[in-house]
Amino acid sequence: MLSYLREEGRMRTYFKSRLIGEDLGLTAKEVGSNMTAIRECDIGVDVEKWGYSSGTTWKVTV
Repeated sequence: MLSYLREEGRMRTYFKSRLIGEDLGLTAKEVGSNMTAIRECDIGVDVEKWGYSSGTTWKVTV
């Protein structure tokens, strides 16, 4: 997921958990768990929970 965010994050900023899951073969819940872990680490990808309407949206800065 980290490599996905680094690559896709160059072209866009906002990601829905559901759509990341579709691309990576994960559930939205699994994506949320991984995003929370990424958010807590200092690995060069900043993740911020952005919105909840029709699923969680994440703001990603690479």
